[in-house]
Amino acid sequence: MTNPAPHRYTSLKEFYPYCLSEHQNTTSRILHFVGTGLLIAVAIAALLLEKYSWLLLVPVIGYGFAWVGHFFFERNKPATFKYPFYSLASDFKLFIDILSGKQKFKSNC
Repeated sequence: MTNPAPHRYTSLKEFYPYCLSEHQNTTSRILHFVGTGLLIAVAIAALLLEKYSWLLLVPVIGYGFAWVGHFFFERNKPATFKYPFYSLASDFKLFIDILSGKQKFKSNC
C-alpha cells in the first residue's frame, strides 16, 4: 500500500501528479478510463432519452470501476475520501489525457 498524501493539496495542478502516482497499475488505469467513459455515456444517454433515473447509475459506475482498481490492483485507498473534488477532476483529466495521448494506460512512474 502506498503512503497517504504528505500534505494538504490546495490546487488541482498540485494534486494531479500525486493522483498519477496513485494510478501506476495498468489495469487500474484501464478501469478508471472505462468507468469514466461509461459514466459519460450513461449521463448523455439519460439526458437525450429523458431517462433521468439512469443518472443514479453515474456515481455507481464511476466509483465502482475506480474503487475496484484501487482496492484490488493498486492496493491503496482512493483519494476520493480525502480530496473528493480534486479526485473527481483528476479522473476526468486522466481520461482526457489518455484520449489525447498525454498519458498512457501503462504508467511511466
